Amino acid sequence: MAQDIVYFDLETQRSANDAGGWDRKRDMGMSLAVTYSTAAGEYRVYPEKEVHELVDQLVRADLVVGFNVLNFDYEVLAGYTVLDLSHAARTLDLMVEVQKKLGHRLSLDSIASATLGVGKTGDGLDAIRWWREGRMLDIAEYCCFDVKCTKLVHEHGVIHKKLQYVDKFQNRQSVEVDWP
Repeated sequence: MAQDIVYFDLETQRSANDAGGWDRKRDMGMSLAVTYSTAAGEYRVYPEKEVHELVDQLVRADLVVGFNVLNFDYEVLAGYTVLDLSHAARTLDLMVEVQKKLGHRLSLDSIASATLGVGKTGDGLDAIRWWREGRMLDIAEYCCFDVKCTKLVHEHGVIHKKLQYVDKFQNRQSVEVDWP
């Protein structure tokens, strides 16, 4: 059976400010999550009421790939599960890996725009506003696009062993990566 790589992203119901600070990520609440499974060849959208099915998929995956999932998405999910997902799920956090190489954080948008020529379609604050307005389809589309960007950045890194990004001076740079 083929390896199941699960690409993953989630959006929240509340901002860090609403939840009482960045140390209260588990209180931010998941509005919606999206995965893409290479074994199933499909995207799946998880509303909050299906969060336990999401956790099951992440734990069963051969590899979970995301962007800032260790310090953000898994921390939000800690409000729903007793599992420590950073240990229960084999995870490749692209942001963490790039940060190890460069010594500073980059955004998914910076990498995707420079590497793929495709940028993000919004930000997390848009998704929170959409949640408050009941615009779940907008959240799902935005989150699916982030998962697709993450998947394409990962695949590019696996194949080419490097990524492009735009630095703070708007110069195009590259960083070598060695990803499974």
